[in-house]
Amino acid sequence: MTWTEPADIKAQVQSLWDCGDLLAGQVTGAAIYPKRLALKRPTSSELAEHFDEVRVWIGVLRAMPHIRLVMREFRHRVHGINAVPSEVWIDSLQACLAITGRQRELVRFGALVDDCRVRQPTLMAWLSKRPLQALALADEWSRLLDIVTWCQRHPRAGVYLREVDIPGVHSKFIDQHRGILAELLDLALPAEAINPSAIGVSHFARRYGFREKPQRIRFRVLDPRLALVAGNFAQDITLDAKSFAALEIPLSRVFITENEINFLAFPSCNGAIAIFGAGYGVEVLRDALWLHRCRVYYWGDIDTHGFAILDQLRSQLPRAVSFLMDRATLTKFAAQYGKEDQPTQRDLARLTNDERALYDDLRDNRLGSNLRLEQERIGFEWVAAALALLEASDG
Repeated sequence: MTWTEPADIKAQVQSLWDCGDLLAGQVTGAAIYPKRLALKRPTSSELAEHFDEVRVWIGVLRAMPHIRLVMREFRHRVHGINAVPSEVWIDSLQACLAITGRQRELVRFGALVDDCRVRQPTLMAWLSKRPLQALALADEWSRLLDIVTWCQRHPRAGVYLREVDIPGVHSKFIDQHRGILAELLDLALPAEAINPSAIGVSHFARRYGFREKPQRIRFRVLDPRLALVAGNFAQDITLDAKSFAALEIPLSRVFITENEINFLAFPSCNGAIAIFGAGYGVEVLRDALWLHRCRVYYWGDIDTHGFAILDQLRSQLPRAVSFLMDRATLTKFAAQYGKEDQPTQRDLARLTNDERALYDDLRDNRLGSNLRLEQERIGFEWVAAALALLEASDG
């Protein structure tokens, strides 16, 4: 028989806790009691044919504490009139807690609610929506409210998270709880204290006006005459983006490459530097306005993502030219083909006609399944020859 057993009733009551309804009611004051629970009871034929089993089932349910049974009469030709459960109800929060054993958690949550109601009443709505999450953060809750209060008193403070001075709170704590803090701050701060264009946990600092870790750009000076450090032609230099934007070097060419070994081995070139690229993070170059005066070449893998990064680079530097990302190079090194794990399928509006034709062939697998040619697989003599031809054509 598949009639409702005490374990089934306990599971239903537990689900009220698991979905947060029991705790949310402590915030909103909404009454969910009395609440009728699902009851699968014997059919008329089962009552007649399995009376002994039904009687045992009735006894088990009647013995279960903290629930209320509604009975209905059942007439049996042999056993006469009997009362059979037709409904099962839970009448109070206390009954739910007794069944689930969550009394301590409720008391703990009540303390969170009281604290929030006094210190940050605007966050009460969050508590009602995320009660179980709040309960899981009970040990950290007071410090989270401390951070919210600090941000209210210092909107868009312009300091590093390390400089936020709150007793018992360190920058690692803030960093570890950025997701929760973002939800709380969005509710507690005025609109002018929030940057709506900064979305996601990775942009937490920018969204709430904290200083961000400087973006850094690594480059090599390829012309010994332009060396920035006397006596050291290795010239492998890393600057923050602001300092890079302020550089004053008489450059005519800039090469951007995504592979570190290619970056380190890039041949000498008159009036040029090589930049170690950052994939889709090319926006780091946006403030270096002097790049617009240079001939910028991008050398990426010949695959769909290589062309997608080139397309994105041109959103910052519209005149950027691809380097060794052509059909001739792809054909020359057919023995070095690899597989691209997750090709992109996006349409790329900033490619030249030749680039778009090759990109479409790769995207649509006309040349092979997920085919790619990584830049480090291209023979170095081919690279040097292409660079020499480029220098000659540039004059």
